[in-house]
Amino acid sequence: MAIKLEMLRIFRTVAEQGTLAGAANALGRTPSALSMMLAQLEDELGAPLFETDRKNRLTPLGELVLAESTHATDTFDRSRDAIRRYVSSTAGTVRIITVPSAAVTLLPERIAAFSRQHPDVRLEISDADSRSVRRRIRLEEADIGIVTSTPDAPEEGTVVQQDDLGIVFRKGGEIAQRLAAGDEPSWSLARLEPFIDNALCALVRNGDVEVIREQCTLEARNTTALLSFVREGLGATILPEGAVAHQGSEIGFARPVDPLAQRQLRMIRNPDRRLSPVAEAFWKLIAERAQSSCTSTSTSRDSTVQGR
Repeated sequence: MAIKLEMLRIFRTVAEQGTLAGAANALGRTPSALSMMLAQLEDELGAPLFETDRKNRLTPLGELVLAESTHATDTFDRSRDAIRRYVSSTAGTVRIITVPSAAVTLLPERIAAFSRQHPDVRLEISDADSRSVRRRIRLEEADIGIVTSTPDAPEEGTVVQQDDLGIVFRKGGEIAQRLAAGDEPSWSLARLEPFIDNALCALVRNGDVEVIREQCTLEARNTTALLSFVREGLGATILPEGAVAHQGSEIGFARPVDPLAQRQLRMIRNPDRRLSPVAEAFWKLIAERAQSSCTSTSTSRDSTVQGR
């Protein structure tokens, strides 16, 4: 009798639950049916998988088989889900996982352009920090990822956007008053008001910013939330210039040059897995539009302080 996927799934569930009864409840099967399947698997392997009949301690072989069972069943489940997603959409599905700022600054226009070309394709968008994006791409839980990086970071994926980081503040506050009085934009201005920390702040290599981050008591990861907090007067923060576009007259943006800080958005994929045709089409559209947009990042630097 050959080893079957169902055997591995049952073994994995029993090993994770620690008892036949728990596994039977999780799988909706009887304990005797699971016991019979485990016996067949052990007969096929020629050695026991559990130290005792209680099923709560694995043998060395059991540890190995559990790792392989986990990999095999997870891979099967991902493939099954991909097939179901394709069937549920007339043209397929593209799963995109992105850092929050890209969901605000990069994706809306690109999604609109793609949807005009492929109106029947389903797009699934979710956001997470860069580390989680990389992990989900590696685990094949998404097709395309967008992460934050810096221009001097090791090459990764395809650069799709580059813009300057700066201090985002509420008009009428202390920072706005200092700038209006003629102070040069500097990262030290962020000391003048309460600070809202976020992951992008780590890209600024400045001692004042490092101290401010250590002392601040408010942190947010979602760009929309950060802008709302600034607008409500909860403090200033650091964001890309593109994130404050179209925010109205309440929000100001200052671009310090001590030093100039930039962030890149890079599009990544799993090199071990081929993209579906529709995911490949989305990738190409983003990459092609990036070739022109990435060359224009310095065109607005003549106005160092901008009120949005």
